[in-house]
This record gives sequence, structure tokens and C-alpha cells, in this order.
Amino acid sequence: MFLVVGLGNPGSGYAANRHNIGFMAADELVRRYSFGPWRKKFQGQISEGELNGQKILVLKPETFMNLSGQSVGEVLRFYKIPVEDVIVLHDELDLPPGKLRVKRGGGHGGHNGLRSIDAHCGKEYRRVRLGIGHPGEKSRVHGHVLGDFSKAESEGWLMALLDGVAAEFARLVKGDDGGFMSKVSAIVNPPKPKAPKKDKPAAKPAGNDGDTDAGLQRQAGDGLDELSGAAKVRVERADTPVSNAASAMAEALARAFGKKK
Repeated sequence: MFLVVGLGNPGSGYAANRHNIGFMAADELVRRYSFGPWRKKFQGQISEGELNGQKILVLKPETFMNLSGQSVGEVLRFYKIPVEDVIVLHDELDLPPGKLRVKRGGGHGGHNGLRSIDAHCGKEYRRVRLGIGHPGEKSRVHGHVLGDFSKAESEGWLMALLDGVAAEFARLVKGDDGGFMSKVSAIVNPPKPKAPKKDKPAAKPAGNDGDTDAGLQRQAGDGLDELSGAAKVRVERADTPVSNAASAMAEALARAFGKKK
């Protein structure tokens, strides 16, 4: 049996807060797998279900964040669940929005909900750290975590993150923390489709490369047409055989000067 704890503060005034992302993830898990209805018990709301043959208890403590460990401790003692089989879903300032990490044990990092669970139950539970981003200045942290998600966040990365956590939760139950993180990351930030390959230009058919006799003739003719009128006449004359009249004149001159041709 596993105990999944979503951290947050009770009441409609806190429902959309960044600090309540753990509650949101717990709600989505129960909804997706049609777990039993929420029941008030152990100073919180609890739902039961089954995932891949494992019984799962989902708890949302209603003691307010700072006393979350009281509710978690009661459930562990009643069901005799070892702390190693506890998975806590909580907000994480030190991760960018939409990112997540899974770790076992370690410090609470200033998170009052984790601090309380550490005190009542020990530290060897798994934490699913759901990134909400840091406002940049320590003085703005309180307002940031207790501020509501924007509409763009709710309809964008937040929806994708909650969907991914619920869809791949069975991997956590099996102990595949790395696979869980990779799959959720791919859901939140799907890979971009590859650009289609460009077709190579078709090769020129043999014999059409412009080196044929006809091509050369066209090139010669084109060059002649580009000459001016006078130059064209000179070229044409240079290429024309000497006329019979010109030959006769040459013979006459030769006889006039007493020379034989």
C-alpha cells in the first residue's frame, strides 16, 4: 500500500494558489483513475483506489500547511505504512514553472509542509517537487506562493504538468523515478517535429549541357546580332570571298603597270 500526500491549504480562498499545486495533483490523480470519493478522516480528506494492482491512499491534509505532518502521521500509524512508501506532491520554488524532480530524503528546503512531515514521520519518503518558479527576490516569495496561477499558466504548462503526473504515476509506484520524470517532461515540453528533408535538384539529361553544334551555332549567331550595323558589315565583309569584279580590277591594274598577274 502506498500513501500519496498532496500538500496545500484548505478552503476556497487558497484553491488556486501556487502553494496548492500538491492538492491539484492529488485531485487529478483521483479523477483520472476514478478512485473512491473524498472522505473526511485523519484531519484531512482521503480517497482510496488501485493502480497496477497496488492499493493507493491519497491524502490532502486539512491542518494547514505548517501542520501537515500531524495528518500524515495519523494515516501511517493507522495503516502501518512505512515512510518509504509515502510519496509527497508539493510546490518547489527552486524549479522553473512546469519542471519537476523526484528525490528521496534530504532536507525540507524551507518548505513548511515538508518540515512538519519530517518532524512527525521521518525523512525517507519520496518527494515529487513541482516547479512554480522563484519571483527573484526573497521579499516577494510569500506573495508569490500564496498568489493564484494566472489564466495563461492554468491553461498552459500547469494543465500539462498535472496531466503528465497523473498519466505516468504508475511508474512511481513501480519505482521507476527516472522514467517518470522523462515521460512527464515530454508531455509538458513535447519535442518539436523535424523539418521535412528538401528534395535534391534533378540531374540534367545527357547531351543537353549546351555544348552541341547547334548550341554553338546559336551562340555565334547571337554574338553577331549584338554588333552595331557598321561593325556587322565589316565582319560580314571579312568573312565573304572576293567578288569577280574585284578580281577583274586587279588584272586591269596589273596590265596598266606592265605587270603580269
